[in-house]
Amino acid sequence: MPEAEIIPIGTNGTPGRGTGRVKPSAAARGLAGKSATSTGAAKRPARAPSAAKAPAKSATSGPKKIERPVPQPASAAAASAADGAGTPKPQPAPAAAATATARSTSSTTTHERGSIPGIPLGDWTAAIEAGAREVFGGEWERRMAEFLAFMRRRIDGDYVVDSFGFDAELTERLLLAVLRPIAEKWFRVEVRGLENIPAEGGALVVSNHSGTIPVDALMTMATVYDQTGRFLRPLGADLVFRTPMVAGLARRLGATLACQADAERMLTTGELVGVWPEGFKGIGKPFTERYKLQRFGRGGFVSAALRTGVPIVPLSVVGAEEIYPIVGNLGTLARILNLPYLPITPFFPWLGPLGMVPLPSKWLLEFGEPVRTDSYDEVEAEDPMLVFNLTDQVRETIQQTLFTLLLERESVFR
Repeated sequence: MPEAEIIPIGTNGTPGRGTGRVKPSAAARGLAGKSATSTGAAKRPARAPSAAKAPAKSATSGPKKIERPVPQPASAAAASAADGAGTPKPQPAPAAAATATARSTSSTTTHERGSIPGIPLGDWTAAIEAGAREVFGGEWERRMAEFLAFMRRRIDGDYVVDSFGFDAELTERLLLAVLRPIAEKWFRVEVRGLENIPAEGGALVVSNHSGTIPVDALMTMATVYDQTGRFLRPLGADLVFRTPMVAGLARRLGATLACQADAERMLTTGELVGVWPEGFKGIGKPFTERYKLQRFGRGGFVSAALRTGVPIVPLSVVGAEEIYPIVGNLGTLARILNLPYLPITPFFPWLGPLGMVPLPSKWLLEFGEPVRTDSYDEVEAEDPMLVFNLTDQVRETIQQTLFTLLLERESVFR
């Protein structure tokens, strides 16, 4: 069959002028048939076109040129073929054709659509209740109500922060809730010497530092709160408060800058303050130097304790050295990124984000006997020899306790 000639819009090249012929086209007759049907022409009996005769007549009359490339239904195509042969064929009633088409294409009734199977509402309710019991325990209704009340207060801004930006409610319900299962299930933290932490009043907890990133500080915060009910307020390095987003979160969770002024303010108000004097040299030391304490700075924490008269509680942590064993350091790249170090471990950066998962080492935390400072005068905090001696005393206590705990530990991971 020869290809049909395509006529542009506005037949015969004259936009909007039609074909200029007197005889109407098949499409025009189709429109006239619809109009006639609406005015009563549908009363004439409609004969369906013969599907067998239409192709035969078209074949005997020869190929005809298509006037307009308008898509037509099968009935209209048959009528057009009959018109080309010179014998017009009546069109079927449009209403009947539309009804037949709708019946043939519709395979689902309204009643059937309403009976499509789905999960009943009762099953949804039972599943939500079972999930709530799994997450919140037997008293899930009360705990769920408390959680919703907490969210409502956060949205309304009905919460309290202290002068340092510490949000106790957010710390308890968010930070500690996330850290608690890690401390109990992953690191299996074992604690000793809790009686050495004062039940009230100011105190300064001094600990060794390790672990590549300060995970030990977070685990200590969670453990102290769960065992004593007191918030440990950490003193953070400058890098923490220069990092976007981390600075605001650290403030909300109780941290403040590791400077003598802030430390003295918190100790004076009766807070339990934590300090890690080794700093980045402690957490960034290679694995071969594990559990060997670095220098404790210039003893600024001792001066703060002497001025406020609070006890110093030594803390020794075993287990944090093995979570990210440092075997190398990208010093040049660290300086470009303005970082104190950029560690290489057996798993990072080789395994990508998976290499940042800490190893599940067994942790031991032991709080030593407090070093009292209330017998000293405040002016003695300016004595460098006294500050140095107390600093060395605290450091040696922690170091000896670390050696003892390492001898008692049966294995790194149990």
